[in-house]
Amino acid sequence: MKKVIINHWMKIIKEKKNFNDKKLSEIEYGLTGLYLTISKLIVIVVVALILGIFKEMITFLLIYNILRMPSFGIHATKSWICLVSSLIIFIGFPILCINIKLTTTIKIIIGFFGCILMFKNSPADTKKRPIVNHKRRLIYKIISTILAIIFVTLSILIKNNYISNCLIFGLVLQNILISPLTYKIFKQPYNNYKEFLRLNPNFLN
Repeated sequence: MKKVIINHWMKIIKEKKNFNDKKLSEIEYGLTGLYLTISKLIVIVVVALILGIFKEMITFLLIYNILRMPSFGIHATKSWICLVSSLIIFIGFPILCINIKLTTTIKIIIGFFGCILMFKNSPADTKKRPIVNHKRRLIYKIISTILAIIFVTLSILIKNNYISNCLIFGLVLQNILISPLTYKIFKQPYNNYKEFLRLNPNFLN
């Protein structure tokens, strides 16, 4: 199905525009990513609706992605792995947030270490998208750390148990996904910008 849909859109694009091979390759990559994102989201939504946690799933998805955007993190190497991990995250974590009640002390402890790890490890890039610019990496690190502090503060102040849990577990999840240990477990390279600069020493000149 994926191949049929992508080929259909690529055929339309080729008929409408006269792009070179490099540009067409970039467009095809973008369309593939869009297809995988939409199809994955449809599956997650269906499962959430069946389990009756649609609003909770959307809430966790939105809260988590606020922190994910500037800190980045590991990506699955295969589409089926991405789907399975996304189901675990966006179905499993909302269920966890619904059923667990954390004390303020535990939130403070988790939040303290979460903020330190966020400052230490963010942003975590990937081989396909290394964050080469030093200034950009620093900005992402600062934004990620500030957001982590805000998440922890709000999780303590907000009375709604589910929202509070989403904030603290979102921080925990993102720290897992930017951890060097996670990259090592899944055999993916870490600090990819260093390898990129080693292979392209004149890139920043």
